[in-house]
Amino acid sequence: MSDDRDLARAPAERRGREGSSAFVLSRGVVALFAVACGAAVANVYFSQPLLVTMGHDLGMSPALVGSVVTLTHVGYGLGLFFLVPLGDVTDRRRLIVTQLLLLVAALAVVAAARTAAMLLAGLAATGLLAVVTQTLVAFAASLAPASGRGRVVGLVTSGVVTGILLARTASGLLADLAGWRSVYVASAALTALLALVLHRVLPSSGAAAPTAHGLRYGQLLRSTVTLFARERLLRLRALFGLLVFAAFSTLWSSVALPLSEAPYYLSHSAIGALGLVGVAGALAASVAGRLNDGGHSRRTTGIALALLAASWVPLALTRSSLWALIVGVVLLDLAVQAVHVTNQTLIYALHPDAGSRLIGGYMVFYSIGSATGAIAATSLYAAAGWGAVCVLGAAFSCLGLLLWVLYRVAADGPGPGRT
Repeated sequence: MSDDRDLARAPAERRGREGSSAFVLSRGVVALFAVACGAAVANVYFSQPLLVTMGHDLGMSPALVGSVVTLTHVGYGLGLFFLVPLGDVTDRRRLIVTQLLLLVAALAVVAAARTAAMLLAGLAATGLLAVVTQTLVAFAASLAPASGRGRVVGLVTSGVVTGILLARTASGLLADLAGWRSVYVASAALTALLALVLHRVLPSSGAAAPTAHGLRYGQLLRSTVTLFARERLLRLRALFGLLVFAAFSTLWSSVALPLSEAPYYLSHSAIGALGLVGVAGALAASVAGRLNDGGHSRRTTGIALALLAASWVPLALTRSSLWALIVGVVLLDLAVQAVHVTNQTLIYALHPDAGSRLIGGYMVFYSIGSATGAIAATSLYAAAGWGAVCVLGAAFSCLGLLLWVLYRVAADGPGPGRT
């Protein structure tokens, strides 16, 4: 796969100044990045097991309760476009610490909410500021040497996905012990601690992107759109991201429904524990990163998309076998994370000096895919049952595989094999 190696040997002018700092990205610092990413993104998902309790406590109607998750994700989507690009023109350490401290304030508002309006405002702000996760990913990628960037992105992404998968489990357990408000109090305390540690440990990035220096805010945002118009690889990888996260969300937004019904009647805690199974697949993200560093991005993507499509076969047997569900969950999470790590590694290498804009723009498609999968899956389950949900997930997965087959030999700028 020498063609894939061409990407790692991109011209110097396209690699920016990553790796030029004397700062050493040790394993401990990479682990800190992963923990911070997981803790930040978990705030977007904490509310999902708590909706009924929140609604009862604050006297919210069912329709208003349903808007809790929607507003949080809308805030996150807005943050991806309006906040993450700032990492290319400001000191990333300062930006990260500032966003974390503002996130602490937003979490405090949620924990102290006495009205529905206060709760919804706090959760919207929480979603908006939780995008610090993507600034952390871009910063970690910029600090990593080009030869090991895939491994670093893989490890940090493992933290992101672990946070997503364990958020529901952790919030359910904490709420059972001390009430739903304790979830946000605990998260605020952890976030404040991480802000302090990151401020002390991370280097100052200075002007993160010399080519973006002097750009006004509006110009910065427009340049994100320009990057999509100019870079075919970015558009293709964004479509991969949309489809794999639509499949991911199709499963995780609806799997609780069949498990809470006959023949299982599992408790919320038991269903939440399924996230622990998903973590096993998510941890494979670091393996995908190493494969990318070895020049196997195309092969990694193809195999992962094939596994994603195949995962829906055991998932379709969920009602008759929990073991089939477990196998399907591990395969699906492994495949999604392999594609996601490959996507981020490749698009960052296009323009390291625009890393925040590239990753932020890419993650907008991730959000669109997640929202599409969640809305479609829950609606389809009510209308046609679990089998129809699995067909939907398989359709998203097969579309991704078909897209890979159609474009696997396409030249994409200087050097083939970048798809």
